Amino acid sequence: NIEEVHRHITEIRSAPKGVLKVHSRMMFGLRVLPPLIAEFRAQHPDIHIELVLSESQVDLRSQQIDIDFRISPPAEAGVKRRRLFHSERQLVASPRYLARCAAPESPSDIARHDCLAYLRPYDPYQWLFSSAGSTESQAVPFKPRHVASNGMALLELARLGEGIALLDDYTVHQDLQQGSLVRLLPGYQVTNTSFEEGMYATILDTSMVPTKIRLFLAFVGSRVSGPSLRFAAAQWSGAPISTALESDSKAG
Repeated sequence: NIEEVHRHITEIRSAPKGVLKVHSRMMFGLRVLPPLIAEFRAQHPDIHIELVLSESQVDLRSQQIDIDFRISPPAEAGVKRRRLFHSERQLVASPRYLARCAAPESPSDIARHDCLAYLRPYDPYQWLFSSAGSTESQAVPFKPRHVASNGMALLELARLGEGIALLDDYTVHQDLQQGSLVRLLPGYQVTNTSFEEGMYATILDTSMVPTKIRLFLAFVGSRVSGPSLRFAAAQWSGAPISTALESDSKAG
């Protein structure tokens, strides 16, 4: 039929090749995307991915970004989104830190601890707590021991025993399993922004989505979408800095 003919013409015109410009938040871009990009490129060698990592919000149209992976749903007009997964944030600390400071038993205890904060200019340093089944949240302000604009830096500082960090569950899953980090106050939901965050793939809202964008979105979605796949997708091939430091000291 006519619709099928037009579809085939569109596919030919949108052959899967060329540069695919991808922007991502640092943690997702470092821990999840590299192995997926390598696997995708093996299947589609004519698609070249240009990956840009930052914590800044981007304008897809003016910066000519094809896909933006962000942790909050897009608010601007002219874009459409696909939520890959919902995630929750968790308070974590290393056994080294907890040997020095007793684990908090309630949110109010946080103010007496060394806390590792994500840099949010002009916003107060506080975490929002909500107990199970509650629609109310409690704001707990604190004075941070360290502040960083990068989630990987906060993760490493937590591993080194510098304090308590608030990080996405999929980024600390392996550390929790291995015992290099311990989850704190598991009976509460915790965030520094919103309880509705996750990972959203955002593209321009156009009448025809190029094949290279559709292919990559479908591929990433097949590897990370859903409540369990996101944990398997978050890989970090390098040893933590703290492990490397311990190895060096033993060697010396």
